[in-house]
Amino acid sequence: MTALLYVLGALAALLLAAWAMRLAGRALSGNHPRFRDMGFGEAFGWVFAAAALVFAVWLYGREGAVFFRWAVQGFVIFALAAWLFRLAGRHIGTGGSRKLFRAMPLTASFGVLVVLIYAILAIFAGFIAPYGQAEILGAANVVPGGDPALGGNPAYPLGTDQIGRDILSRLIYGAQNTVGIAFATTCLAFVLGGSMGFLAATIGGWLDQLLSRAVDVLMAIPALIFALLLMTIASVWSARLGVPLTLFMVLIIALIDSTRVFRLARAVAGNIVVMDYIEAAKLRGEGLGYLIFREILPNALAPLLAEFGLRFCFVFLTIASLSFLGVGIQPPLADWGTMVRDLAQFINYAAFAPQAAAAPLLAAGAIALLTVAVNFIVDWMLHRSSGLKE
Repeated sequence: MTALLYVLGALAALLLAAWAMRLAGRALSGNHPRFRDMGFGEAFGWVFAAAALVFAVWLYGREGAVFFRWAVQGFVIFALAAWLFRLAGRHIGTGGSRKLFRAMPLTASFGVLVVLIYAILAIFAGFIAPYGQAEILGAANVVPGGDPALGGNPAYPLGTDQIGRDILSRLIYGAQNTVGIAFATTCLAFVLGGSMGFLAATIGGWLDQLLSRAVDVLMAIPALIFALLLMTIASVWSARLGVPLTLFMVLIIALIDSTRVFRLARAVAGNIVVMDYIEAAKLRGEGLGYLIFREILPNALAPLLAEFGLRFCFVFLTIASLSFLGVGIQPPLADWGTMVRDLAQFINYAAFAPQAAAAPLLAAGAIALLTVAVNFIVDWMLHRSSGLKE
């Protein structure tokens, strides 16, 4: 009840401050149009933004706001890195790449920079990681930070888990496993869904009805629950057949996500097959392969590329969720979803040593950072393909 009264009191104070700001602005500026035409909602927005900024500065200076301080510092560092990356791209490279960077917003440059870093880590994980992903070292439950007074160790800057594996090395290998498997799964989903969608739109008739109704049935089931059910069944067959469970996971997620790709590919191709140049190609006697790969696919590439980024995010999060539940990527492979689950016990020590609570947040932050970065790139691609101008 007390907290509710505080919230209501703060809201009333902000409303009063917004009214006073607009009134004072009109009086001091001689009824300038900027304040004369300002609505109460806009005035409240300015006051709320100012109050939020003051609160953030106050919270940043508090002794216990360690995670908030880290978040602000990380935001500043990444924003500066994205700006420098875009600045370098405008002066280094080919003419086409420099032109691309000149038209690139800061959010897109941030996304491209993050994706490049993740790609480098995934490709060269074996050379970058200081230890193996399954290598058990001499020290367990080492706190991140490297400060011996707080339970850290300089040899393990991000600490170790409960059985003594280096968290930094597992994070790097997690980029190779989680991101690499997600990328391969998304590619497979697009091959399945895109080809079926193009065939359904081009041929039509009974094939279109059969595929569309099958997709409707699969899409009626919640994706994560369906994947969890199939993975539970696959875990039994995996042991019997001697096939890695990760392979089953790739096939199951690709099949589930191909239904979404099918709907988009069919809708886009349906608008293309009625065009005059498609009819002209048919009159020339062109075959089905020519129509799909030479006529339909190039004209459907822009929305499919944007959908690829979104599908990659969903596949990536689904794999992390299944791994968190214990039916995804299996040990000894390093996976960010499994790391969040295994390191969750460190949260209990947050009140005594905030660095300890950072252990599970590292893997969760890696998941969130890549998701945000890919979405920034997708938004930029959609903006460019829509023909809109700044």
